[in-house]
Parts: sequence; structure tokens; C-alpha cells
Amino acid sequence: MSVARIVPTLDVEQQLIAEGAHYVIGLDEVGRGSLAGPVMVGAAVVDAASSSRLSVPYGLADSKMLTPAAREGMVESLKAWSCVWATGVASNQEIDQWGIMYALGLAGLRALEAVEQSLQLRANSLSEGGQPIQISAILDGSYDYITPASCMVEAPNLPLMPRVMTHVKADATCASVSCASVIAKVARDSLMVELSQKNPQYAPYDWEHNKGYGSAKHRQAIAELGVTPYHRKSWHLS
Repeated sequence: MSVARIVPTLDVEQQLIAEGAHYVIGLDEVGRGSLAGPVMVGAAVVDAASSSRLSVPYGLADSKMLTPAAREGMVESLKAWSCVWATGVASNQEIDQWGIMYALGLAGLRALEAVEQSLQLRANSLSEGGQPIQISAILDGSYDYITPASCMVEAPNLPLMPRVMTHVKADATCASVSCASVIAKVARDSLMVELSQKNPQYAPYDWEHNKGYGSAKHRQAIAELGVTPYHRKSWHLS
């Protein structure tokens, strides 16, 4: 028996806009459980001015529910659908240094920084109506890892810190977060494939197929060949 796919909506985004948000940013991470490579956080923005005219892109879903071909086939249209989109990255070295949660926070803040630069936002930015710009963010999951990371010395200094709202299963139910999920997944997968294809010494780790996650072939290569500069050395890799 097939399971009906959850279709994301703009209900949460519209609720935040009704509460005063001028921009709503959907955020989702990829690569948290990988053994190698960075973590990435994708961001997709819905702006209040055009939100009433938006419809949810056809076929959009949590990136984990889509095939690689489906994700790659829709990613450019999702970027065009977003008012602004971005990805933020934290390296495997930063994961080793700060731990996965702070690294995720750094990646999220870097995505937000790129978004605010694209929107040309500055401190005390005003809307067309003369009101201070308000930004809300929908973060997939139950834990806000972005706000605590904003206190780190390494964190970018955002002109406007969004109000971060966590939402369990937002990657499946909120269109902006689903969009961010697909954008980040395609970006990170492409990076891992590129590393595998351009560096023959990394071919045995099979990143082209496992994207850095702990497949049997990947773990076997670690056991036989050791770790690479892209592995998270603080993790249990054996």
C-alpha cells in the first residue's frame, strides 16, 4: 500500500506575515549525520509583498522524499520561486572544532547573512510603509541551533537577527522550508560528487554515491585507507 505524500503549504508563512513579518525565511540543514564533508543550511525567502500571489511549486516535498533526478530537475525553478535563496556552509574542520550543533548554527547564520546581503538589508532598515523591517525564520526541527551560535566570535554579524521559530517536520509541511531543503541537498550532493570525481584518491570512499554518509563501502575504505582531510576526525569513523 502506497503512503500519501504530504504536500507542503504556505500556511505557516502566511501566519507569520499576518503577525508582521516582512520576510519569512525557510531554513533546513543537510549533512548532519555524514562522516565526511561539510554541513549546509539552505534558506528560501518568502516576502510579504508577493506572498498572496505565490502558489506552492508542483511536486515540492521534503528533499528526502524526492529522487535525486526529481530534486535536480526542480531546483532551478525553486530558486526562481524564492524571493531570495542561499546556502551556508560549515566545514568538517569546524565541526571537529566546535561540535555539530554550533557548526550547524554557523552554517545557518552564514545562509542568513547571504540572504540579508541579497536583500540589501541594514540595521534599522525600513519597509516601504516606514516600519522597521521584521524577519521571521522557520527552522525545521525542535531545537533552535541558530540563535545560540550568534554569540560565537566566528559568527557573522547580521544587520537584522530574525526571530527563529522551530517547527517539527517543517521540511515536509512548510513550502519555504521544503524549498530550502531541496536547494541545500542538491548543493551538498553536487559538492560531494565533485570531490569524488576530481580526486582519484577519494574514489574508494564512494562519495559519488553515499555523499559522505556511512555506507558499508565508505566505512571499509576508512578501515583500509584511513581518513582524508574531508573526514570529521572527532567522530567515531571506524
